[in-house]
Amino acid sequence: MPTDFIPFRDTHYFSNFICDYLDEKDTLKELYNRFPNLDNFEAQIEEKQGSFQQDSRSELVHVLKDQYANLNTSEITLTHIESLTSVDTFTVTTGHQLNLFTGPLYFLYKIISTIKLTKQLKQTYPNYNFVPVYWMASEDHDFNEINYFNFKGKKIRWNSEQTGAVGHFSTKGLEDVFDVFSSEMGLGKNAEQLKSWFRNAYIEHDNLADATRYLANELFGSYGLVILDSDHTDLKRLFIPQMKKELIEQTAFKNVTQTNGILEALGLKIQVNPRDINFFYIKDGLRERIVEHDDVYSVIETDIAWSQTELLAHLEEYPERFSPNVIMRPLYQEVILPNLCYIGGGGEMIYWLQLKSNFEAQGVTFPMLLLRNSALVKTEKQAEKLEKLHISDGDLFLDRNSFINKKVRKISNIDIDFSEQITHLESQFKHLHELAKQTDKSFLGAVKAQEVKQIKGLKHLEKRLLKAQKRKLADEISRCTDLQEQLFPNGNLQERTVNFSELYLEYGEQLILHVMKALQPLKGDFTIITL
Repeated sequence: MPTDFIPFRDTHYFSNFICDYLDEKDTLKELYNRFPNLDNFEAQIEEKQGSFQQDSRSELVHVLKDQYANLNTSEITLTHIESLTSVDTFTVTTGHQLNLFTGPLYFLYKIISTIKLTKQLKQTYPNYNFVPVYWMASEDHDFNEINYFNFKGKKIRWNSEQTGAVGHFSTKGLEDVFDVFSSEMGLGKNAEQLKSWFRNAYIEHDNLADATRYLANELFGSYGLVILDSDHTDLKRLFIPQMKKELIEQTAFKNVTQTNGILEALGLKIQVNPRDINFFYIKDGLRERIVEHDDVYSVIETDIAWSQTELLAHLEEYPERFSPNVIMRPLYQEVILPNLCYIGGGGEMIYWLQLKSNFEAQGVTFPMLLLRNSALVKTEKQAEKLEKLHISDGDLFLDRNSFINKKVRKISNIDIDFSEQITHLESQFKHLHELAKQTDKSFLGAVKAQEVKQIKGLKHLEKRLLKAQKRKLADEISRCTDLQEQLFPNGNLQERTVNFSELYLEYGEQLILHVMKALQPLKGDFTIITL
């Protein structure tokens, strides 16, 4: 199973912000606590160990045992849960929405990165225990982002009129989705396994949170993954002090707004903007923002309202009804978990880097932030074709037009690169410009116009020759673009489009084993895997 790597910056699919973070640019260092390398984890362990409450550990383990009560899972996962009572046990966490049938491939890469890092930490720091955690975004509300997955170029979608936190959504109606999926699946052992997972997850469980927990446990329980649904009264109760401070003092708005000013001064795009109050109110299909006006707190689109005293009393009685938004969710995570590091995608990294000042204001340790592994999976057959067509890994990441032009130039029997001629022409006109200056400066405009005209003519001729060669070499170019399209569907990264079921159909249980072996969470490069 050959594995190759390409720097993230060279893929051109990742923002300069993220690439600068990976390069540890000085301009970003005030936005994070420690950069994720093995040596820095020692100080992170000491800081988290000194700040995390033992009572929180006991409550966390109690909730996890309750959530796993009816789940058939591995001994290693159960051991991991039990170990969280110890002051020497820490977590590495990733989070993800409750996408139907896991959504795009990077769901797997997030979790595998998390599992691999805990193993690496255990080797480096054997006196401590490290538990991989998948945080289910069960309180999320954007159903349209999660209600489908792609399979062999088709979108398999779940239509539902339910509202509120998606983790509460009833799975009723998913029988129809299962029938559609099954009809596309075909026969064979791997197909039957995929059908079984879908059926058992979405037909045999009552809500989306339970269905997602089942599926993630089936895929990764044997590796010791611990799956947490934070939408729980007892966990929210641990977060009451921070919720009170936010509701009364609006700490997130003040601190994150200040950080956003720093980012904007650096020319960086803001990922999320804080509100005055960064909580939703959730109850019986309702999920709406809490706002404050003239000392009255209310839930928009409803007649629910409180004075400040009434609001705080309601929070104490029903903490489960207060749902943190994207600004406060990371803080909630770090309050209830003995966490060292959060692993996420590029967008997540950016908004986490906006939040350090709010953590400091709330007195909560800011975790290390690690960009998840990204990968491209090629079959052996695809790899052989790419080699025969002399297509490099770097070529694959080019946009379609640049990819075609490069291939035409490479396989053409005539030279269609006029850059040398253009350079020579520019050199000649430089001499003519000097000559015009020495004779009559009024000719400078005419010389410049002639230079522009001739260079434009050469570029136009180059384009015409390329176009002619594309027609002549159409069959070979078509084979090249077909391969690129297979690996970059619609010009997107494979991991952001393809569902794991397409690859599992061919490779079965070996898929996760091979990807687990290939990914290296701390390497800092894009991974290319040949199966």
